[in-house]
Amino acid sequence: MNSLIAGPTKFHEDDCRLKLPANIDSGKSSEEELQPFPDAEISSIALENRNGAKIHYTYYPASPSKPLRPNPFAKSLVVFLNGLILPRSSWDNGIHTFLEKRITAQLPYPALLSYDRFGQGDSDRDPNDQGDPPCHGHDCVSAVHDLKQFTLQIWKEHLTASNPVNFPALIFVCNSIGCAIARLFAQAYPGTVLGLLFLDSVMANSDFVSMWPDPDAENFDPTTLPPGVSEKDVRDTREKYRVMFHPSVPNMEGLTRRNLATLLPDAHLPVLEGYNGEGPFLTVAGHDWETFADQSFTGSLHTPRLLTMTYANPAWQKYNEGLVWITEGAKAIGPIIAVGCGHFVQKDGPGFVSDELVSLLDRVVNRVEQVSERDGVGE
Repeated sequence: MNSLIAGPTKFHEDDCRLKLPANIDSGKSSEEELQPFPDAEISSIALENRNGAKIHYTYYPASPSKPLRPNPFAKSLVVFLNGLILPRSSWDNGIHTFLEKRITAQLPYPALLSYDRFGQGDSDRDPNDQGDPPCHGHDCVSAVHDLKQFTLQIWKEHLTASNPVNFPALIFVCNSIGCAIARLFAQAYPGTVLGLLFLDSVMANSDFVSMWPDPDAENFDPTTLPPGVSEKDVRDTREKYRVMFHPSVPNMEGLTRRNLATLLPDAHLPVLEGYNGEGPFLTVAGHDWETFADQSFTGSLHTPRLLTMTYANPAWQKYNEGLVWITEGAKAIGPIIAVGCGHFVQKDGPGFVSDELVSLLDRVVNRVEQVSERDGVGE
């Protein structure tokens, strides 16, 4: 673990071409050269024991180490985990912004990896899926096993020649159902996950219908509805969410959610064992309530803003408050709000993603713990 917790190091390459901007105060001459922006490797890899099916990925190598300037992230790998809708390309702007910040500040950075799961983006369909998409071909447990095999093969191909360790210390940056996959991964493979950045996690234990009042229930009281919201508004919203978001609805990826509430019945459990036997560093971020309400109204669902503000947003906030309990003590911060971002935080706020990844890496390297108000949540 010592190589992962060394203090932050100023990083400088002798043969780079980028120049440090004059308005950046780094204690160095404005003519000093920076390390070059790394080239992305855009490729695919056939997973072992998956009948040759290929996963497509984008990979950025870690900044190199030098004898007097070791990279404290040399044994780390940041993996970006998509939701169901947006492919790996949705992370590109955030990744570029992150790399620009690290290079400009002459700071090291870990290897970065985004990928499309089977049935998503450029990748092949899961060879074990039956029937044409949309379907319930495989579940999140299958996605977790594929992720383990994928990261293992990537690590062997790119990193083990210079860093002879069997498996990297993983840092997951996740959106939506990617957060559930990260939790299940850390649970299935304890000791492998060093850090987690959750960007508007899926409510894994929700059917996305029950969070709305049911006008057809015997105990329904119409006077409890917000002013200006009718029973028809609520009934229509429940039906639209049932058709689009209920776990029984199949998707084009073939990644079923039918058993997700069974796999992760609680937001605050299980408590995860991270890298080196410690709890992983965790940042929990939720969407901006106003932005999400606006997008829900102007999008295909046309959900009245007041309904989203009254029911959906508080339910999501409560779930996020539970998530901070899945690691130990002061390792978690949040839930914080991704200002100006709806559910797809990486699309709406790439700068927010890069800033929070920088902050998470700083905590990982310097072993910084945060004061987190968790009293009463998840008990």
